[in-house]
Amino acid sequence: MAEPLTDATRSIVKACIPALEAHGLDITREMYQRLLAKPEIRDLFNMSHQKDGEQPKALALAVLAYARHIDNPGALAGMIERIAEKHVGLNILPEHYPYVADALLGAIAHVLGDAATPEILDAWGKAYWFLADVLIGREHQIYEEHAHAPGGWTGWRDFTVRRVLRESDVVKSFELVPVDGKAIMVHTPGQYLSFRLEVPGHGSQRRNYSISSEPGCDHYRISVRRAEGGVVSDWLHDTVKEGERLSVSAPAGDFTIAPKDAKKIVFLSAGIGLTPFIAALGPLTTKGVPDIRFIHGAHNPQVDAFGTHIRALAGAGKISADVFYTEGELPADAHTPGVTVHNGRVTKDWLAAQVDPDAVWYVCGPDGFMRDMIETLKASGVSEDRIHFEFFGSAADAELAAA
Repeated sequence: MAEPLTDATRSIVKACIPALEAHGLDITREMYQRLLAKPEIRDLFNMSHQKDGEQPKALALAVLAYARHIDNPGALAGMIERIAEKHVGLNILPEHYPYVADALLGAIAHVLGDAATPEILDAWGKAYWFLADVLIGREHQIYEEHAHAPGGWTGWRDFTVRRVLRESDVVKSFELVPVDGKAIMVHTPGQYLSFRLEVPGHGSQRRNYSISSEPGCDHYRISVRRAEGGVVSDWLHDTVKEGERLSVSAPAGDFTIAPKDAKKIVFLSAGIGLTPFIAALGPLTTKGVPDIRFIHGAHNPQVDAFGTHIRALAGAGKISADVFYTEGELPADAHTPGVTVHNGRVTKDWLAAQVDPDAVWYVCGPDGFMRDMIETLKASGVSEDRIHFEFFGSAADAELAAA
């Protein structure tokens, strides 16, 4: 158990805020360079986030947020919960934390040079282990919940790809069933699966994909967009066939779609950000939520996944939908009962005119889209407790990362 931080330690950490603002990204880049030099640690990371620089940027923002809230770490409860869920999905264990401590303190010393006095390094060591102890404790709780849940498990479990379905020109779905034939843990819409994948020519890879199937099925389904130059998405689309085995960890994630007594729900998404909402629509419409609105943006009808499913729900009067296409001709069945099709993007001005402050809002998509949508909702009078959002990948936007 880490000791509570003293006033002196907190004062030193807060005094480092200007240095973190100026050099935080250099520190996290150096830290990851040290970590990734160790094979036993390197395989735990999604290497695509290293190549595009998103992971070091996200960590720099998180470290800065921690320093700014060192007097009240409880203000970062949401961020801490998100990190803990990610760690559980990737099977991060207590024995991995000393590697991170050594890399972080070594990076601080390397980047700050003589300015990194023994007192500063000692304070940051204590601050790191205080936070690490919080994470380790929470992660232990989640592992225990997974171990004791019906159909639950810890570690990696082998699943077979039962079906591969083409959802659009750029999206394929993969239905997964456990090799052992036993039950699977019932997920909550919004959660994701983490994968340990062996990609020929690229070694071991880690990825998270939202579950797009409804809870209570005999399988999980993930729906993967082919990303330009994506090592894993290309492999899944081009190589993985029915019968392939994949290593999967139990459903995780703090973005859960289970509103209690909600009368109005709005799902607001762009691109592949709709997948967690697809998992939620079935249960919510079955429960008879009286007002569900689905707002989605895509480049064109050819890349828009699950359009048939959305039109069927809207045609049955279970939801209303607004679909935006930025290019291409509209399909013949675009204008169907309950669906309004728009040319262009979901703009801030359009959304502001649609806002119902009494609705519960769920937002998922690219960072820029989410930032614009969340800013508009807040400016239009929607309280923060009615706005829920999920990141795909690393949270690189400062406001969202600290939320």
